[in-house]
Amino acid sequence: MTSSMIIPVIDVQGNNFKELWAAMVLAIKTSSFIAVDTELSGLGSRKALLSESIEDRYKAICHAARTRSILSLGIACYKELENKADSTYLVQVYNLTLLCREEYIIEPQSVQFLVQHGFDFNKQYAEGIPYNKGNDKGGDAHGVNMRSLFVELLRANKPLVVHNGLIDMVFLYQCFYAHLPERLGTFTADLSQMFPSGIYDTKYATEYELRFTASYLEYAYKKCKLDNSRAIEGGRKGTHVFLEFCKYTGNMQSYIDYRPCVDNQDHDSALSICVQFSSYGWCPNGSQCPMSHDTDLIIQNDENKRDKKKKRKRKNKKKDDEEHLDQPPDTCESPQGKRTHLENMELDLQDHSVPVQEPTLSVQQQTVDEEPADSTNASEPTKTTKNGNEESPQGSSMDPDRPMEKKVEGGTHRAGFDAFMTGYIFAFARNMTEESKSAMTEESKSADHVPECLNKLYLSGKSVPLHIAKSTFTKSSKAHVHKMDFIWGKSPAVQTEGSA
Repeated sequence: MTSSMIIPVIDVQGNNFKELWAAMVLAIKTSSFIAVDTELSGLGSRKALLSESIEDRYKAICHAARTRSILSLGIACYKELENKADSTYLVQVYNLTLLCREEYIIEPQSVQFLVQHGFDFNKQYAEGIPYNKGNDKGGDAHGVNMRSLFVELLRANKPLVVHNGLIDMVFLYQCFYAHLPERLGTFTADLSQMFPSGIYDTKYATEYELRFTASYLEYAYKKCKLDNSRAIEGGRKGTHVFLEFCKYTGNMQSYIDYRPCVDNQDHDSALSICVQFSSYGWCPNGSQCPMSHDTDLIIQNDENKRDKKKKRKRKNKKKDDEEHLDQPPDTCESPQGKRTHLENMELDLQDHSVPVQEPTLSVQQQTVDEEPADSTNASEPTKTTKNGNEESPQGSSMDPDRPMEKKVEGGTHRAGFDAFMTGYIFAFARNMTEESKSAMTEESKSADHVPECLNKLYLSGKSVPLHIAKSTFTKSSKAHVHKMDFIWGKSPAVQTEGSA
């Protein structure tokens, strides 16, 4: 069984940003939902980021966002296609290389980690799309720039999908929107108005809805893809997730980074699995670790353990029923097959941080994927095969027209591809909720994509999420109010420099 495919990711830099602008905006406006991810220059004190007090955590993240920067932003636009028996999405993915105009801290360990995963700092400093942080300055609110693109994202009013996304949302706010408010309640109030269609965190969905053994991004994505493929090949009832990609022609070919997503079928079962990587998707030894970091093998191992545990439970239950018919059953069993997120909570930052020297560190890497170029460059979607596996888009390794010298960067920690994986998890989770919504009206079905996860951001080491809502006792920030007036046409320009 395989569900391998090749994902076309459009690289966007300063030299092609204007050329791709119209395509990106169109993709955002026509999408059903948008997944984003960022790669950062650092996060600062990890101890503060995991403070027991959520308010103190927010302050620590704010300090990081004000002193560090977003290096890369990924935007993955998922458009559900009509008149399809299953859930079929046209997916367009962008990876934006960015360069902050202001001074910012970059942590050496972050540089090392990103370079190991294919990030090109030479390209960033030479061709990164420039931006200013904080409130709008001068003409920042107009023209073709990152702030205007973020405004288009808000105006599109689409559900926004992140993975372990609190840090992402704080950085996006500071870098492309306005100065961060001092209090967490004000921040969540602003977010609820900025994204009225809702924010969804796939790490929360993986932990509390899908209830996978592990919830780091690559594990969750591959587990969803595997379960979807099994359901298709097994003829299981219900809808399944299918993907289609645009066929890129002309100059667009030179902008595409084809990301192979191949399932390894021949696992070396004799090779020991790295326990830390298996649980958290990160290992301090990196590529030097003598044990396996193969996510497919980890999933297979988890499933084998789960099956054995079920067999033991059935065997023990039968034995207990035979030997202790007069005793009541034990009602104190803990949920099986799920690692508690309260253990070693420091390592949970791996979903959005680059590791530093201390074994408890890692760095945020989420991005905002964007749509492909306009219809003249990206018009024809590739087709999915009967068994749910996607055919390679034009320009794949089997396509003679594809420039063969185009190098595929290594590693999964890349904003665009991470955003794609985040969007796929959400599409799968959304599909899983359809049966439970079968009795609802069409209007109520479309109200929430994954109702139980609406406006809930995952919090490491906490049993409850952060709710994105405006309290009756909390006011929105002044900078946010000015921005909202501008975005929705209530004022001709934004003058927020120095606003509280």
